[in-house]
Amino acid sequence: MKTKKGIGVSPGVAIAPAVVVDTEEFDVPERHVSEDLTQAELVRLRRACDVSRKEIRTLQEQTAKQIGKETASIFDFHLGLLNDKVLQKKFSDAISISRVTAEYAVATVLRAYAKDFLAMPEYLADRVKDIYDIEKRLLRNLIGQRRQSLTQLKKDRNVLAHDLTPSQTACMDRDHVQGLAIDAGGATSHTAIVAKALGIPAVVGLNDVTAAVSTGDTVIIDGTRGMVIINPDEATIESYRIYAQQQVQFIHSLDALRDLPAITRDGHEVTLLGNIEFPGEVAAVLEKGGQGIGLYRTEFLYLGTDKEPTEADHFHAYREVLTLCEGRPVTIRTVDLGADKYTQQRARAPERNPFLGCRSIRYCLQNLPMFKTQLRAILRASIGSRVSMLFPLITNLLELRQAKTIVRDVMEDLEEEGIEYRSDISIGMMVETPSAALMCDSFAKEVDFFSLGTNDLVQYTLAVDRGNERVASLFSVAHPAVLRLIKQVIRAGQRHGIPVSLCGEMAGDPQYTLLLLGLGLRCFSSSPPAIPEVKKIIRSVTLEQAAEVARRVMSFDSDKEIINYLRVETRRVLPEMYSD
Repeated sequence: MKTKKGIGVSPGVAIAPAVVVDTEEFDVPERHVSEDLTQAELVRLRRACDVSRKEIRTLQEQTAKQIGKETASIFDFHLGLLNDKVLQKKFSDAISISRVTAEYAVATVLRAYAKDFLAMPEYLADRVKDIYDIEKRLLRNLIGQRRQSLTQLKKDRNVLAHDLTPSQTACMDRDHVQGLAIDAGGATSHTAIVAKALGIPAVVGLNDVTAAVSTGDTVIIDGTRGMVIINPDEATIESYRIYAQQQVQFIHSLDALRDLPAITRDGHEVTLLGNIEFPGEVAAVLEKGGQGIGLYRTEFLYLGTDKEPTEADHFHAYREVLTLCEGRPVTIRTVDLGADKYTQQRARAPERNPFLGCRSIRYCLQNLPMFKTQLRAILRASIGSRVSMLFPLITNLLELRQAKTIVRDVMEDLEEEGIEYRSDISIGMMVETPSAALMCDSFAKEVDFFSLGTNDLVQYTLAVDRGNERVASLFSVAHPAVLRLIKQVIRAGQRHGIPVSLCGEMAGDPQYTLLLLGLGLRCFSSSPPAIPEVKKIIRSVTLEQAAEVARRVMSFDSDKEIINYLRVETRRVLPEMYSD
């Protein structure tokens, strides 16, 4: 029995035999053809491209139907590349001028494309995977081999792979794929996002799990704890079966809480909101008892497409969310583009360290037409709703003031055009860097609310890339330095009378609910499935209990002590949630 620790990106437990997906490398030798056969090779290439386009469109339609059109839009890049005239000419030239086979033309041209991407910073890795995906599809259609399909599994299996292409993940058979374990890192990769959308327990960042597993081995994938257990003994399997059953029973028991308030035993009310990326996720938030949307990420309007969304695209997406929320509060975060996303494709030169570069509000302030387009849409959508506007990655007062000035400029433009909007829209800022946390008293005088973004706050405070599996063990929200910054921001909000919410992963981890409550947090925003568990803990304790836990935690000087202590205290409140 061997245990591997990774990053849990989709909760749940799956116990099943493994199927290890190979890398599907095709052997494409350099073969030349005579001049009179080049036309036949061009015809083969054209047919392979046609079949590939048809397959991708079918896959995109299926993905849109099963998961949503926003997720399906990741295949726009595939279609765009296949339709690219420059790429087609390079294929044709390789066949006509160099007189090579269609397979060799495809492999060499697309490998050169991939090499160009690989020469760029690491954040473009997802695009490289898309290019490999297209290459494999074209080669399959030229050579005639069938890929190791995840759509036609006959029995329940846990899938293990070094990495999966977006199309492999999207077309997985949900009836038989029980869990997913990936060597590569990246909680924000397309693969992780699709796995979560499909509700498949998944762990990423495992480094070498595929080297330790053979197809047919029994594997336990624990997406909740971020663990994979290979060839477990009978006692472990039985223990996990019981644990999985308890989890299912416990989750069902929480359904009864949906319409009850998140109120402590001594009568203090807490607000529980949901984080979403797509309008279609609003239903899940409300179904789990969320009181509104605490964080609406808007980046997905930009990803998976090479076209910039129009004001109408923004407006319709926001109005859809606001309509579905029926008067409940909605916080729209302005685009947090940069680093591994859309912006780098438009940069004249890639940045050396994009996570410390031109991203988030910095990018918006340097691309005013794009920023104003989004602001206009938010303001137009604000009529008759409880919408707030949230700026990401504010690190100094000048940035905040510039952003607010641009909002006022957009308001003036709308007034001149006779377009209605809410002039009293609340404006807040993410606190997700040490500089913002340390300056929170100054910022509090200029915003209507704070939203603590703990994912980036941990990353920047501890200097740990949260997507890098090699340093994943150093990424700890329980680090005393991080907790002191969080406490400082909550206290600043109380002093200045402005609300403070927390929208990072920490808000949805029940292990931290007691601590955050004790530190004074009264608004949690998390992924929808986490809402009932957090509510259960809130309804099970008094503020005095929570404050005592917080006092004790702040006396520790290591994250391990803190985690162990919080686990014990949480188990006291909810033994069914943390049974070993």
